[in-house]
Amino acid sequence: MEQLVLESPKSPLQPPTFGNLITVLSIDGGGIRGIIPSTILAFLESELQKLDGEEARLADYFDVISGTSTGGLVTAMLTTPNDQNRPLFAAKDIKDFYLQNCPQIFPQDNTTTYLPFSKMFKSLAGPKYDGKYLHSLVREKLGSVRLHQTLTNVVIPTFDIKKLQPIIFSTYDVKKNPSIDALLSDISIATSAAPTYLPACNFETEDISTGKVRTFDLIDGGTGSPKTEEKYDALKSGKWGLLGWLTSEGSNPLIDVFMQSSSDMIDFHVSTVFQALHSEENYLRIQDDTLSRNESSVDIATKEDLDSLVRVGEKLLKKPVSKVNFETGVFEPCNQGTNEQALIKTAEVLSKEKRIRDMRSPHGKKPVAIGQIKGRNILLDSF
Repeated sequence: MEQLVLESPKSPLQPPTFGNLITVLSIDGGGIRGIIPSTILAFLESELQKLDGEEARLADYFDVISGTSTGGLVTAMLTTPNDQNRPLFAAKDIKDFYLQNCPQIFPQDNTTTYLPFSKMFKSLAGPKYDGKYLHSLVREKLGSVRLHQTLTNVVIPTFDIKKLQPIIFSTYDVKKNPSIDALLSDISIATSAAPTYLPACNFETEDISTGKVRTFDLIDGGTGSPKTEEKYDALKSGKWGLLGWLTSEGSNPLIDVFMQSSSDMIDFHVSTVFQALHSEENYLRIQDDTLSRNESSVDIATKEDLDSLVRVGEKLLKKPVSKVNFETGVFEPCNQGTNEQALIKTAEVLSKEKRIRDMRSPHGKKPVAIGQIKGRNILLDSF
């Protein structure tokens, strides 16, 4: 078992105690839909580079980056250090990672008739994909890096099916709880293990101070899934038995309902917190609830569908900033310009905050004088 040394590498991100804001980036899950947030995050990082130079990376600006499922994998990719102690992936690289590898992660079965019954039978027999390519790829890319080594704080949820409880892999907890200092590759594979799609993940860690070994049996943390134009109605679902809820018309309503409900609850709670802090302007959630059935799929990885998701992300940048109406469940424009314009403003705020921290920190670079930033928090929540 590899030795655990709980000492984080030096990060270019100065502590929030030297600044005015606490900055959080949260990324929802969704399999191949990781292409959409990667497109949006690439735009944000490009705006930061316009302000602070080509070497600017998202991990330099956010106090914590969090994600589940494919969002957890993106989180790990953005915060894993390379040999120069800089992020292993630039945001612009992640889209190409998905485009190049999703067809192998989710190979399309062209020999099977795509009927609801055949899909139902396959889902009852076992996971739709064996995960071997994904596991090998993630371990190759993330190597031996462990949780405590990320370049900024991360929070990645999973769920332990043996203990029936959530397991949150958080750099905030790792020093007092060394047993969660797992390999980032294992954590990424675990949070991506969506039930019926990919097999559950089993791995062990060892606390070197006590020699105690901890075993994990994990699946996807399940905190995010975008809405689609097509809904499930009570008249239709009222006739479903167990098999109907497990799989109907090629989809998986049970998983869709649980994932969407958790996503909406998070949006509701975070919105409420920011209202209570009188800082709603510092909360930006970018979400698309108009996806077609194929666009909302987590695993239809044909070239046509992958290219379509790139276009979804690009179009989403041009759409107006919207907030969910909790009575209708629909995202409605809120007169704050487009998502692209909001991200440009966000980049300016993040850049100024970083300069303030560098100026005040005894270890930071001393920039030229800049203006004061008002406000307390900024949370960019991208699916």
